[in-house]
Amino acid sequence: MMMEEVHVAWLLLFSAGFVEIIFALSLKYNEGFTKLWPSVATMVSGAGSFYLLMLAIKTLPLGTAYAVWTGIGAVGVAIVGIVLLKESADWYRLLSIALVIAGIVGLKLTDSN
Repeated sequence: MMMEEVHVAWLLLFSAGFVEIIFALSLKYNEGFTKLWPSVATMVSGAGSFYLLMLAIKTLPLGTAYAVWTGIGAVGVAIVGIVLLKESADWYRLLSIALVIAGIVGLKLTDSN
């Protein structure tokens, strides 16, 4: 496997994770798919995130890719919740976010590709 292919796969995976953040946030605002544009954003971002993940797992190990994808989504939504939605930023929550980030970094660093 070419190194460039692996780099592209990681770029696709991180992109999928960031699109997953948009997907999760749009869920908050579509109100059970009763609001048109948030519902469109939910469907497009959900499909886009899954598509990018699908492309990434053609090259990357499934377990690593899925864990990183969900971790990016979870951390991203938690941070957006703190910054934009004024959710709690107590030290337990921040420590938990840091631990998920450490897990994502660890999975990336230990990827054998």
